[in-house]
Amino acid sequence: MVAPDEHRHVPPRLPEQRAPADDAPGERSAWFSYTASGDRIVWSAALRAMLGHPPAQNEVSRKVLVRYVHRDDHARALGAITSAWTSGSTVRTTLRLMRADGGWFDVDCRIEPVKSPDGTVRGIRCTVTDVSARERARREMARLARRGETVQDSLIEPDPATGLLTRARFADEIDRALRRGGGAVLVIRVQPEGESRPERNADLLHRAARVLEGVVQEGALLGRVGPNEIALLLAGTSWPMARREAELLVQALRSQTFVLTDTWLRAEAWGGLVRFTPDGDAGSHELLIDAEQAWRQSREADRPLTHVAHPVPARDRQGSYRSRVADALDTDRFTLYAQPILDLQTNTVTRHELLLRVLDEADGPQSPTQVLDTAERLDAVYDIDLWVVERAMQLAAEQPSTCLQINLSGRSVGDPRLTDEVERLIQHYRVKPEQLTFEITETALIGNLSEARRFADRVRDLGCELALDDFGSGYASFRYLRIFPIDLVKIDGEYVVDLVDNPQDQVLVRALVQVCQAYGIHTVAEFVQDEPTLRLLRELGVDYVQGYLIGRPAPVVEGRLHTP
Repeated sequence: MVAPDEHRHVPPRLPEQRAPADDAPGERSAWFSYTASGDRIVWSAALRAMLGHPPAQNEVSRKVLVRYVHRDDHARALGAITSAWTSGSTVRTTLRLMRADGGWFDVDCRIEPVKSPDGTVRGIRCTVTDVSARERARREMARLARRGETVQDSLIEPDPATGLLTRARFADEIDRALRRGGGAVLVIRVQPEGESRPERNADLLHRAARVLEGVVQEGALLGRVGPNEIALLLAGTSWPMARREAELLVQALRSQTFVLTDTWLRAEAWGGLVRFTPDGDAGSHELLIDAEQAWRQSREADRPLTHVAHPVPARDRQGSYRSRVADALDTDRFTLYAQPILDLQTNTVTRHELLLRVLDEADGPQSPTQVLDTAERLDAVYDIDLWVVERAMQLAAEQPSTCLQINLSGRSVGDPRLTDEVERLIQHYRVKPEQLTFEITETALIGNLSEARRFADRVRDLGCELALDDFGSGYASFRYLRIFPIDLVKIDGEYVVDLVDNPQDQVLVRALVQVCQAYGIHTVAEFVQDEPTLRLLRELGVDYVQGYLIGRPAPVVEGRLHTP
């Protein structure tokens, strides 16, 4: 049977699988026969044409199998032949055969035993039908099904505490509104009156979100943009209307009595409202920064709301934020936590990662994500990174047996001042360089690759190690394995948390580990929370693990690491 026309239209639904025709092989049929006597194979002209060249008549069966059957189908082919031979009945199977040009095609095979007059099987006859179109359609449907299972349904990931949009997704919505026209952004700071407790603050923010959802105009979007901040996007709203609604919303929160799980309380609320126009220079992140600065002005002036009719000039915004960073550093608004990292070879904790925390006046220690994101964008992160590096040097000097991993932003790594400062601090505190591993984060924001490579080479020359954080999460991770002399990569926890139950994540982690092993790089898996995940990571060849199973982040108190 000749191959089907490749230009024939393939219907969208999966063709039905049909067994090969039961007609005896004719002159144009593709078939071969094999007899045990002499280990002889006879090929039809049609099959020789399908394979692309005539097989040699003296090739024995085992050589034929290796040469013309796809290597992944060897076992299936042998099994089908053996079954037909031993059972004395017809067996059907689907295989891939190799062409002379290196390509392959799909065939249905009908394998019939050839019997002697006494009923014993003395050979087989196999009729072959090209079914490449059908199998291509089947494989494509299976591929699309796998992609449907592995692709995230939506980028709209709600904040788990409030159910509102996250800061990143809310910023995306602001950008969309900017392309369509004008409007306003409102950021409201909400916290309990008087003394507060972090667990109550989270409950309060959740209930405040429900109150706002009940009173905002239809089509308005709400997002959680900070530990105690809720933002409202008023797209297409006039400035007078936006001001009126902002006043009503802040007043609604101030006048509300919130019933929490174990108590009731009143809330303090301050708002910052910023106007935007489609022809303005400020983007979503700049508008959020201005609105956050505005609510702080409201709190300082003891008034409910501050209006910003025009976005703040870029230079003023940057100067204001740098002043806030300097004030936070001077008033000890930053602190360090440390999380242990387990060496899977020795099964002991051999290093700790230092984690920055921001001390919020209402909630205590908070993740620095929002602060660092803003500082990166306004080129104000260097001073924060330098503060972390110096505290790490002090800690390493006081505990010389401790190995520390220090996070650096991509922008700081590209700052020419950092290399000299690190070298100076190592000498000043007399730290052993092998105690220190510098983790590069946000590699997409490295401004000066040449300077970043100079930093990497210099710290390696000093004896420190270099790590790449959140490997596999995007940006240019694989490229940076070639650009920088990386010693250690941290596999993004997104691929670790569901590793045991997610085959796709297992494939990805295995591949990342193999890439790193080929490059001579150690691996650390983050977010390890249970024993089954730990065992699987051992099997996959990961070198170190980090997560709540090993130990939660603990405060660095008086220059000492917390040890269980």
